[in-house]
Amino acid sequence: MQEIHTGRENTAFAAADQGTIVAVCVSQKTGERKTPVDSVTLREDYGIEGDVHAGSGRQVSLLGVEGVDVMRRKMPTLADGDFAENLLVRGLPLAELPLGTLLCADNGVRMEITQIGKKCHSKCNIHKTVGYCIMPTQGIFVRVLAGGVLRAGDVLRVVPARAADA
Repeated sequence: MQEIHTGRENTAFAAADQGTIVAVCVSQKTGERKTPVDSVTLREDYGIEGDVHAGSGRQVSLLGVEGVDVMRRKMPTLADGDFAENLLVRGLPLAELPLGTLLCADNGVRMEITQIGKKCHSKCNIHKTVGYCIMPTQGIFVRVLAGGVLRAGDVLRVVPARAADA
């Protein structure tokens, strides 16, 4: 297994690391929960069609379901999309991946990590509903390099920034 070192202490990733999309979600307003849908269409350098953040600097948001599952122990009614994530993913340490890392789906969708974490809005609807927001520490944002359709069950593969440049 080839290790790719990220420069973060005690962190290494294999070139074949992958995760599975658990849910795809959209919303029409900022600071609101997103609603799970069957599929989303990503457009190059735009984001998800029909989502409020399309076209912005943070085109698509991703969150690991593992963090959501921890929160669900405290609040079992939490639903997919409640943290305003577009893609809920299982099996990838998203917030530990370095900027510039590519996430690629088998159908050709390619996304580049552009931001890790975010500044939380002061007491937004998500915070009021859930009591705490994990997006500022566990969420990531990507720019769409190649578009296509994504749905729950699709696999995302990690392509380290150095490998993408080679």
